[in-house]
Amino acid sequence: MAENESNYNAENIQVLEGMEAVRKRPAMYIGDTGERGYHHLVYEVVDNSIDEALAGYCSMIDVIINRDGSLTVKDNGRGIPVDMHPTQHRPAIEVVLTVLHAGGKFDGSNYKVSGGLHGVGVSCVNALSDWMKVEVKRGGKVHHIEFSRGHVTKPLEVVGECGEETGTTVTFFPDHTIFTCRAFKWEILCNRLRELAFLNKGVTIHFRDDEGEAHHEETFHYEGGIDEFIEYLNANKKPISPIIHFEGEKEGLTGMVQAEVSMQYTESYSTLEQTYTNNIHTIEGGTHLTGFRTALTRTINKYGSDNKLIKEKDTITGDDMREGLTVIVSVKVPQPQFEGQTKTKLGNGEVEGIVASIVSDRLMTFFEENPSVAKTIIEKTLLAARAREAARAARESARRKGVMDGLNLPGKLKDCTERDPAKTELFLVEGDSAGGSAQVGRNRATQAILPLRGKVLNVEKARIDRMLANAEIRTLITAIGCGFGEEWDVSKARYHKIIIMTDADVDGAHIRTLLLTFFFRKMPELIEKGYVYLAQPPLYKVERKKKSEYVLTDGELTQKLLTLGVDDYPVTLKDGTKLEPEKTKELMTLLAEIEATCKMLEERGFDAKTILGDENASGSGASMLKKEFSALSGFGYEPDDYFGGMLQKMLDEVRTQGKQGLSIYRFKGLGEMNADELYDTTMNPERRFMKRVKLEDAAAADRMFTLLMGDEVEPRRKFIEENSLNVRNLDF
Repeated sequence: MAENESNYNAENIQVLEGMEAVRKRPAMYIGDTGERGYHHLVYEVVDNSIDEALAGYCSMIDVIINRDGSLTVKDNGRGIPVDMHPTQHRPAIEVVLTVLHAGGKFDGSNYKVSGGLHGVGVSCVNALSDWMKVEVKRGGKVHHIEFSRGHVTKPLEVVGECGEETGTTVTFFPDHTIFTCRAFKWEILCNRLRELAFLNKGVTIHFRDDEGEAHHEETFHYEGGIDEFIEYLNANKKPISPIIHFEGEKEGLTGMVQAEVSMQYTESYSTLEQTYTNNIHTIEGGTHLTGFRTALTRTINKYGSDNKLIKEKDTITGDDMREGLTVIVSVKVPQPQFEGQTKTKLGNGEVEGIVASIVSDRLMTFFEENPSVAKTIIEKTLLAARAREAARAARESARRKGVMDGLNLPGKLKDCTERDPAKTELFLVEGDSAGGSAQVGRNRATQAILPLRGKVLNVEKARIDRMLANAEIRTLITAIGCGFGEEWDVSKARYHKIIIMTDADVDGAHIRTLLLTFFFRKMPELIEKGYVYLAQPPLYKVERKKKSEYVLTDGELTQKLLTLGVDDYPVTLKDGTKLEPEKTKELMTLLAEIEATCKMLEERGFDAKTILGDENASGSGASMLKKEFSALSGFGYEPDDYFGGMLQKMLDEVRTQGKQGLSIYRFKGLGEMNADELYDTTMNPERRFMKRVKLEDAAAADRMFTLLMGDEVEPRRKFIEENSLNVRNLDF
C-alpha cells in the first residue's frame, strides 16, 4: 500500500487535450462508438451546412457515400474562412477543424441560431476519422487541406480558381480502430436527411450511395416544410382534421425565439410527437414540448367549455386530447441549452412559456374560425376519455378480483425465485407445448415462462378499453408488473429481459409482430431501456458420428455443407484453371446465393432469366440477381451455364458430398424440441443467440407499424406488391 502511494504523484496525472481527449473518450462527444455514433459523425458535418442554410447562405447540400466507404458532404454556403486567425496564427479552417469549442457560432453575429452550438462537432469528426480532406471555395480560390486523426497532414494550399462560386466540401473516413460499425447505412442517413429537408423548406438535399451495388440516389426538397412532414408521417392513417399550421416569435433571454407547429388528428389511437430545436431532433422532448402540451390542454378545455361541447361532468386529460394526434414542434433558439452534446432534451426555461403563448393564441383562433374541425377534435377527445374511464373501471374490477395488481400473478405464469429484476428473464412462449418444454428445461432461479395461447390482440386497431378486455393482454401486463396507463411505472418491471420466443415460421413471425406492436405502442419505455429481446431458436439439428450440432439458418446450413463438400470435389473452370478448395467454396457459395434468389423470384411468379435480361427490371430482388451473376462472370461463367443446368448440377453434387454421414433434422416448432434441447439452444445464456430490440427512429417505426398493423388495407397491399421481390425467407 505504501509503495503504491509513493508511486502515485503528479507525474501520474494525465491531461488529455484537444483531439487526444476526443479519441480517448469518444462516447462523451458522440454518444457511442457503434452504429449510432458512426452515423452521428455525418450529422455533425451536415448540421454545419444546415446552419449555413439557416443563416440564409446555403440552398444545396450533397451527401455521397463513396466507393471506398468514406463520405462526402458538399454545400454551396459561404465556405469555412481560410484567412489567418488573429490569435492562433494559423488558418481559421485549421483552427475550426482541430480545436474543440472553436467556431463562428458563439457571438451570434454570423449565426443567429445553430445546432452545432458547442463548437466540438466537426473537430470531433476530424479526431475520430482515419483521414479527412476539406475543400473550400471562397474569395475566387479553391483551398485544400488534409488531416489524419485530428492532425494536419497536408497544410492549407490554393489548388485552383472558382470565380464567384463558394462552398465547403468535407470528405472523411471514420477510424475503424475506434468504431465497431464498419459502413454507413442508406436507410439511417436517408431518414435524417429527409427530416432535415422537411425542417428547412426550400433547401435541396441530394443523397447518393456509390458504395453499394444498388447505387441508391434520392433528392429531398419540400416547399411545404413541416406540413409536408405531417403528410409523410400520416400517409397510412385516416385524417379527421386538416393540417393545422401556425408559427410565431417572441423575445427570449438570449434573443428572438421562433416557434413553428404543424399538427393533424387521425382516427389512430396512438400519438406521435416530434420535437426539434435548431433542426436537432430532441428525442426526449423538453420545454418546447411541455409548452405545446400545456397550450393544447388549456385551449381545448377553454374552447370546449365556452361552446358547451365539454360538460362539467366530463373529465378529460392531456392524454385524451392527444389521442390520434401527429404533431411537429420546431423551435429556433439562440444559445439553446441541451442535456449533453448529443442534444436529446431542450432545457431553456423561457421556451416553455413562449411556445405555450404562441400555440394558445393561434390554436384558439383556428378553432373559432373552423368550429366544425374543433367539434370533431373534441368529440374524439371525449371518446378517448370515455374509453379511458371504461379501462379504469376494468382495472378496478380486475384489481378487486386480484388481477393486474402485481400481487396475484396469473396462474399460467411459471415464475422464477430470484427477485432482483436485473437478474431475471421472462420468456413469452408461443403455445402450451413449447411452454411446457421451456418450463421443464429452464433455470428456475432466474427464468420465468409465460405461455401465450393463440394470436395476441392487435393493439394498433384497438382502443384501450377493448385492449384491457383481452385476457392475454391483461396477463402480459400483470406478469411484467409495471402497471398500465396512469399507473405505469417502468421501475416496477419484474424482469429486465423480456424475451419473445416463437416458432421460426410465418405464424411465429405474426405473433412476434403482434407482441412488438404491443410493446411499441403501449410500453415503449421497455424498448427504450433495452428490456425487450427476440430469441433465435435453431432451424436444424445436424448429427454426425453421434455428435449433434444446431444450425440457426438455411444460409448457415448451406455454408456447412459446402465446407464439408468442397474438399473432395475438384473444379476446373472453362479456361482450364483448377480451383483451390477456398476458391471452390467461394464459387459454390455464390451459386447457392443465385439459387436462393432465383427460387425466391420464381415463387412469386417471376422468371429469373427474364429479369436478368431486362435492363429496366428494378427492385432489390432484381438488383441482387444482377449483382450475383456479375460476380459469376469473374469465374468465367455465363448465365446460360447456370440456367442450362451445368452449374446447378455442380452445386447439387457438392451439397450431396457434404451431406455424407450427416443426419439433418428441421425443427418445425419449438414444441418439437425436448426440454434439454430447448434450454441448450435457445435459453442457456452461455450458448443462445438473442437480438435486442432497439428503437432508432420513432417516426419511421410509427409509419411501419401503422402501415403493417393498421386499418388501412390499400397502403399495405401496395407495400407488399412493391416489396414482393425483396423477400428472401418468407417461411422462416
